[in-house]
Parts: sequence; C-alpha cells; structure tokens
Amino acid sequence: MCGRYAASRRPEELVEIFGIQKWEPEETLEPDYNVAPTKEVFAVLDRVVKDAEDPRPVRQLRKLKWGLVPSWAKTPEGGARMINARAETVHEKPSYRRAFATRRCILPADGYYEWVTGMQERELEVEGKKKRPRKQPYFVTPADGSVFAMAGLYEFWRDRTLPDDHPRAWWVTCSVITTEAESTPLAVPPAEGPQALADIHPRMPLMLTPDRWDAWLDPSRTDTEELRGLLAPPPSGLMRAFPVSTAVSSVRNNGPELLNELAAPEEGTLF
Repeated sequence: MCGRYAASRRPEELVEIFGIQKWEPEETLEPDYNVAPTKEVFAVLDRVVKDAEDPRPVRQLRKLKWGLVPSWAKTPEGGARMINARAETVHEKPSYRRAFATRRCILPADGYYEWVTGMQERELEVEGKKKRPRKQPYFVTPADGSVFAMAGLYEFWRDRTLPDDHPRAWWVTCSVITTEAESTPLAVPPAEGPQALADIHPRMPLMLTPDRWDAWLDPSRTDTEELRGLLAPPPSGLMRAFPVSTAVSSVRNNGPELLNELAAPEEGTLF
C-alpha cells in the first residue's frame, strides 16, 4: 500500500522533469516530507485547457487532494479511505474505472514510507485477518536519486450544496495505484533487515518509468486492455530501502531529517 510519502521537489524542478506546459504559480506547494491522506499534493496530468482554442491536451502540474472522491459520491467523506487503488482491479471497480479510462495522472515523490512488522503478522494481514501494527519505518526510493513517479488517478466531484462560483464547489482528488511488491533483491540492501520490498510490505506504489509517462497520461488512450498493459511492474533492482526515525509515524513531524538513513533499526522495533 501507500499511506505516506515524501515529496520535496520544487515545482520548477517538476516542470523540467515532466515537460510541464501549464502551471499556475499560485498552486505552489512547499516541500512535504510526511505526506498523509487528505493533504494537497502535486499531480502531473494531460488535459485540455478550458476555453483554449487548441483542443489538444496540455501537460499540467496541478494541486490535488489525496483521497479520491468518485464523481457520483453523495458526500466527500469517503475520500480518506480511497488513497490506494489496486492495479489488478482498478479497471473494474466502480470507484476507479471511469478515472482509469480517461483521468490518469502521475504523483511525483521522493519515495514512500512503509512500516516493517514480523512475518507471521504480515501473513495475517495479507489474508485480511489482522491490521498490521506499525513498527520500524523504512523509506523506499529510487537508488539513482531520480523522481519516484507513482501511477495515479484523479477525479472531479461537485459539491451541490455550494453555488457555482464558490471556490470549493469543485473538488479534484486523486489516488495512488499499488501493485504487488517486488520479491527480488533491493538495489542497495540494508546491512540488516529486509532484503526485498516484499519483506517490508506485500504491496507497493506502482512506479512508472519515463518510457511510460506519455502513454499513461494520454487521455485519448481508453482501451482497457492496452491501459492494463501499462500497469506492469517496473524492472526489478531500481529501488533501495533504509530505516528512518520513528518520528515519521506522527503526521505532526515534517522535515528533511525524516529522510535521514539510520545505521540500524531503532531499538525496540521489530523486523
């Protein structure tokens, strides 16, 4: 799954990385080292600009709220629960299938956090019998320092209780697509602890390599089977994972120190 991530790159850098054509400076977000559900996040998307003469989609950097609210929802209250969509079923689930067809995005990140627990408890979690307690947090990030481009979906929701000109009349929300975690060795395994992403958690955000960005963002691609082909996991051996301070477990903590690599898991935590 993906329940927290870090996103510290400045919008100017994202504009260059993704070839952004439209970005409104008033939508700037400060670096966030502890992104949690319901927060505003940057998203890269291709969409036609309203009232523009050119009908072609434009690559944009937009500010969205993490936690997807389907367009047909009566209230936005369930958004905090829809932070992840499973790659295996995203094309058929009512909450995601419309967005999967035409409203796909990339959520730029430095990497994501995951909490390691014992193997027996993890097996129970996979079976849906027990919610995993958070133990030692690990930060998972591309080994080469590149952007972690998470596959995402976005959706529009209209608050019918507000007039059209109200600034909160429309909500634009998003979800991260997850896939089965890699069981192959990490690019840089830690000295002790998990040696593969699957040792940390059975799921991981689906990272899109640059060769898939254009196809994923293209709203004219609507064929379900073709789109599902883009959900294949990236090549193995691209990621590294290392223990970080348990301070990240509290959303009140936010700063670059959360990404500091520990020499070993903190005392009292488990693997």
